[in-house]
Amino acid sequence: MSTYVIGDIQGCYKPLRRLLTTVDFDPLRDRLWCVGDLINRGPKSLDTLRYLRDLGSSVTVVLGNHDLHFLAIYYGSGLYRGKDTLQELLDAPDCEELSDWLRHQPLAHFDCVEHREGHQNYLMIHAGVAPKWTLEKTLELAAEVEFTLQGPNFREFLDQMYGDTPKRWKDKLVGYERLRCITNYLTRMRFCDERGNLDLQVKEGLIAAPEGFHPWFEFERLTPETTILFGHWAALEGQTNRAHVYAMDTGCVWGRELSMMRLEDHQLFSV
Repeated sequence: MSTYVIGDIQGCYKPLRRLLTTVDFDPLRDRLWCVGDLINRGPKSLDTLRYLRDLGSSVTVVLGNHDLHFLAIYYGSGLYRGKDTLQELLDAPDCEELSDWLRHQPLAHFDCVEHREGHQNYLMIHAGVAPKWTLEKTLELAAEVEFTLQGPNFREFLDQMYGDTPKRWKDKLVGYERLRCITNYLTRMRFCDERGNLDLQVKEGLIAAPEGFHPWFEFERLTPETTILFGHWAALEGQTNRAHVYAMDTGCVWGRELSMMRLEDHQLFSV
């Protein structure tokens, strides 16, 4: 059995299937982890979501900002944007079923995988973690959003989800401000300062860091005990220059590559 983690698919269904073919992926034997942004911007969001859903227990996904954006549109809390490519999915007869499946996926996933040098702990999130968050804190806060998104008041959460504030995590945050802040760290962040203040506007690479801000992974406290797997930041081109922190989004939807790593030996594959 092999465990593969794949970068942002964003509806690039054909590259996804080609990449899995290159490793002879077998859902009866292997496992696939997806770092979020399964859909949107690419041409085949419907096919992608159906395929992943049908993998059943062989696939583990975490939600990305584009996945949450789709849920907001479907449930009437978000507006369709000019660059969205979700109409085929929204018009599909099984859209309600697919939306319900997506809504019940986590924002963070932790597991231990047997590596060639021994067991290794992995945390998979879409974007990042706040500077002061421990592993336990990250999983607990992610669970707060998951509980709300899967609960009876999920539409209210989706109504309140959009926005760049609060700029920084504080334990005393409550209500939808608290949930929005957690969601922004886990699904939208790139740059922050040492106190965890977010800059959610700059989307370019490391040289574009605003004054006083750095990539979030320069402040994380989870490694080396836990290896972090994330997507979201295509401009990094898969490079973080840090051990135990792997950027998996290599910009397939922008005409570059879809990348995947086998966790047992960290071998990379791409199409």
